[in-house]
Amino acid sequence: MIIGYARVSTAGQDLDAQIEELKNKGAQKIYSEKFTGTRVDRPVFKKVLKKLKKGDTLMVNKLDRFARNTVEDIQVVKKLFDKKIAVHILNIGIIEDTPTGRLIFNVFSAFAEFERDMILTRTQEGKMYARMHNPNFKEGNA
Repeated sequence: MIIGYARVSTAGQDLDAQIEELKNKGAQKIYSEKFTGTRVDRPVFKKVLKKLKKGDTLMVNKLDRFARNTVEDIQVVKKLFDKKIAVHILNIGIIEDTPTGRLIFNVFSAFAEFERDMILTRTQEGKMYARMHNPNFKEGNA
């Protein structure tokens, strides 16, 4: 079975585009949630991992929907490979349980974590600048 997993980070974001793409690429069942990707212990993601069986495929749209922490990414994929579950990341391809497949996954995972760290750094720098130069600056959605 091909099980799709869609995720956005905040309640205000929309899952429709991800779900539609997963359907179009062959996902037979799709789980979705609105939860930060910085943690692998997301409630729906944990449920998906428990439902997957030998021969199944876990499909996600992009690596950053899976997770953005390299160590946790690698641990989850290793567990999936140990259970003979395939991983298909639509913007990368099927990650094979081979030395080359694991290398490619590890490199892409490291870049996803780097990208997240850079976004956080730029966001904090922007907030600091705004606090220093804009007396009306309010953090958050206010």
